Amino acid sequence: MQLFSFKHIFFFLGALLFSFLINSILLRFVKTLGIRNDKETVIRWSEQAKPALGGLSFYIIFLLSITLHPFIFSYEGNSIDFQLTGIVGATSLGFLMGLADDAYNTRPILKFLTQILCGVILIYSGTYITIFDSEILNYIITITWVVGLMNSINMLDNMDGITTIVSIIIAFTVFFVMLINNELSSIEMTITIGLLASLLGFLYFNWNPSKIYMGDTGSQYLGVLLAALSINYLWNPVTTEEISISRQLLIPLLSFIIPIVDTTTVVIKRMSKGNSPFVGGKDHTTHHLSYLGLSEKQVAAIIALIAIASSIMVIYVISSITKWSHLYTAIFIVYFLTVFVILFRIASKNTPE
Repeated sequence: MQLFSFKHIFFFLGALLFSFLINSILLRFVKTLGIRNDKETVIRWSEQAKPALGGLSFYIIFLLSITLHPFIFSYEGNSIDFQLTGIVGATSLGFLMGLADDAYNTRPILKFLTQILCGVILIYSGTYITIFDSEILNYIITITWVVGLMNSINMLDNMDGITTIVSIIIAFTVFFVMLINNELSSIEMTITIGLLASLLGFLYFNWNPSKIYMGDTGSQYLGVLLAALSINYLWNPVTTEEISISRQLLIPLLSFIIPIVDTTTVVIKRMSKGNSPFVGGKDHTTHHLSYLGLSEKQVAAIIALIAIASSIMVIYVISSITKWSHLYTAIFIVYFLTVFVILFRIASKNTPE
């Protein structure tokens, strides 16, 4: 166990250093990626144009995690299976689509079809939600989850540090679930550690006032990878006991509470005004917290606290609650709805001048 821990720590520190260095290099030499033409209608919270480089460092460390895993954990003799190949393929496709969008501002229909294809690749390789007896329903909810996360993570990237912090907390949740499952030497563990290191290294440059954004390159990559990890470790938990459907639904909903609440709020508000939910604007829950008079760092702290509280609940459910009951269902539903109602009310009543 000690050998495993040292190897994970050294890999994490090395990946963290690499993330910091690669972002520093990209920031110095690449100044235009993700900066659209002035005539294009791209609405961001910050009026200052900044390069969107984060996704490049995320993806590079993702590939390094997969490449270095056999060398670091050679004693296990693990090989890349078909399911992992599907995750690599779907994640790479999401990354490339995001990269194209940052460079050329692709059409929404092309993005949507590519997101569906990412979900199809995951399903074909064996990564899909198993909640219903019907495989078709399982496939539908899987594609809905993948497409929904790719868009919600992208929409959440509307203020310095927000998406990065939320993604770090979600990745930590998956990491602790892996520890509970004793998957220290799995390649998914190496990928998750690499993900955490890349996000933490990027956060230094993305914290307010940020120097760079992650762009669609980063948000689409994160959307696919977090969707795949959440399917395997949050939607389909490793257990020998019968799983309640309500428990299986609540674990991922609580883990992704911030992007789900933010996206739902924005879609409801925009559609109620007759506007397209896919056109950007300064009407996210984070923006409305800022309209209350909070600084961007204070907004980030509030969002982080909500995400951390939800993560603790998820870890407690998975590690400590062996027998699920309707009482637990009611408690966690009330918590989720309370967060949603509070943020929705703030977004509805508090508008900028």
